[in-house]
Amino acid sequence: MKIEFENHTISFNVQYGNAKKISIQLDTVGHITVKAPKEASEEMIMSVVGKHGKWILEQSQILEAARATPQAKEYQDEGKFLYLGKEYLLHELIQTGELSEEELKKELKKFYFAKCKKIVGERIKDYQAELRVKPKSIEVVESRTKWGSCSSDKKLTFNYRLAMAPVEVIDYVIIHELCHLLHMNHDRSFWRRLGSIMPDYKEKQDFLARHGEAMTL
Repeated sequence: MKIEFENHTISFNVQYGNAKKISIQLDTVGHITVKAPKEASEEMIMSVVGKHGKWILEQSQILEAARATPQAKEYQDEGKFLYLGKEYLLHELIQTGELSEEELKKELKKFYFAKCKKIVGERIKDYQAELRVKPKSIEVVESRTKWGSCSSDKKLTFNYRLAMAPVEVIDYVIIHELCHLLHMNHDRSFWRRLGSIMPDYKEKQDFLARHGEAMTL
């Protein structure tokens, strides 16, 4: 099916089933699926999609940006790199000297690891107290797919690349993983608890989806 919304054509597939209400899903490549009750009419489905048109376009743009190929980094004094959500010249973050490109990469990664460990270590304390939880351990790691994780034995890990994000986005990932100490799954109770600490958490999710590919070495 298709619908026109604000000069855009929104194309979507409909899956009829035992759902009690109509829901809209976007996969990682932007394909839109509408799940609907068996008795739902085409008019009803079109109406729901139209009401969520703005959200669908916004999410499509976020996914498109996330899929964009990041620009190659310039490992020289004038090369620009993110730190806490702002761009800095390479020599403003680390001592460059006569280092080779490979050596600069290693030094910059050390910088991010150290900063991420310090920032997370400082900011997690207040949220631990507020949520009344205590992780068994906290570690900064390198990961291509996860910004943070919580294991079943209460060990938390955080991606060193978080040091490139704004502080409030780092806070979101910290709260997210701490909430997993209370609710291991992403069920309603988990999202309600997270939202009670950070009501605008979806904005932080959108930031990571939109800018995550640029937060890399």
